[in-house]
Amino acid sequence: MREDRPHRLLIASHSHPQLSRGGAEIAAFQLFRTFSEQPGWETWFLGCQASRPDARPGAAITQPFSEREFVYGMGRFEWFKFANRDPNFPKAFRALLEQLQPDIVHFHHFLNFGVEAFHHVRQVLPEAKIVLTVHEYLLICHHYGQMVTKDRESLCYEASPTRCNRCFPNISPDDFFLRRLYIDNFLGMVDHFISPSTFLAQRLAALGIPPQRLSVIENIIAAPAAPRPARPVEDTGPLRVGFFGQISRLKGINVLFDAAEMLEAEAFTDVVFDIHGDYRGQPPELQEEFLKRLAGAGRNIRFHGQYDPQRVDHLMRQVDVTIVPSIWWENSPVVIQEAFRNRRPVLCSDIGGMAEKVRDGQDGWHFPVGGAIGLIAVLKRLCRDRDLVRRVAATIRHPPGALAILEAHVGVYEMLGSIAGDQAVP
Repeated sequence: MREDRPHRLLIASHSHPQLSRGGAEIAAFQLFRTFSEQPGWETWFLGCQASRPDARPGAAITQPFSEREFVYGMGRFEWFKFANRDPNFPKAFRALLEQLQPDIVHFHHFLNFGVEAFHHVRQVLPEAKIVLTVHEYLLICHHYGQMVTKDRESLCYEASPTRCNRCFPNISPDDFFLRRLYIDNFLGMVDHFISPSTFLAQRLAALGIPPQRLSVIENIIAAPAAPRPARPVEDTGPLRVGFFGQISRLKGINVLFDAAEMLEAEAFTDVVFDIHGDYRGQPPELQEEFLKRLAGAGRNIRFHGQYDPQRVDHLMRQVDVTIVPSIWWENSPVVIQEAFRNRRPVLCSDIGGMAEKVRDGQDGWHFPVGGAIGLIAVLKRLCRDRDLVRRVAATIRHPPGALAILEAHVGVYEMLGSIAGDQAVP
């Protein structure tokens, strides 16, 4: 890059936080905001929107929020190959690249843009570096990137054309093989990959991405609101266990219900579960299942409904421990970072990014994935020894701050040669 102008960075995500509240778009936007506050950087954000009711006819990319934020109104997208079939996208995206002339194009997803977006960057800006932060297992698994089998929702340990065909018998192994070739052709244009967890990075390396092109860097989460004083862990009364986030089977809500039901049957009253989250985005049959279980739940289940993300710190400080009972691998759940910054130990399943982020006995406790009985054993132990909860709360490691995460990204950009090392963020 020229020394007479700031570093130019374009961050692209498959959505925009003002349009949806998924973890990937929030992490991408927080990175954009943090870089925007640093001297010596010019930063832009490009998000996506499923429909464009207010857009000008024929305008594929608009600026509905600010002069530094762009939104691509997506067209037809082919999920199987992650291919963008919108005829308006190439011209509009290439024109934006020509206009901004970024030194680095950092994608926080390939959805909606299509993997062909890497080719457009390489064609228009051959000297620019392409970075991709991977947020889940979509590159590996066609089942929504969940790495669980479609029929039984059991953990999947390996992807292959034959194994994937078992979940999707209407798609032949040959088609899965050709899909892999198509996607890999464009992934080869990416200069560097970032994963928020070592577990996901290992899966990507097993997929064939060279380890030297992989870095593990945590996501930046939104700055905390000014919370009220935390509720102390009391020696008497029920232990308050907080569930926060999306309510779904894979997030382990049924594990929580099963544990509560067993404790109720034992007349064990020293645990209460506070559920904060929304179930309305689930398929109708799963919504019905949740409401049925909620209606039949005992007094140890309290459902509080959807919550404002601005209040998550206050809500977490009203519970004694936070629970993450997911029955899939997870990657880097935001709820774990939120719990840590509020000094709330985490009860989590013993797999994937959850087990990696939560040190057993130091940041919280593990229990066997999908195992209500194992969860109950841990809960009873904590009820007997409330001081253990206080001791572990004191040893929780603080999540890295925004500037530390920013420095890690700058290190990647320097390594790629896209910025000069002596011009890094102070």
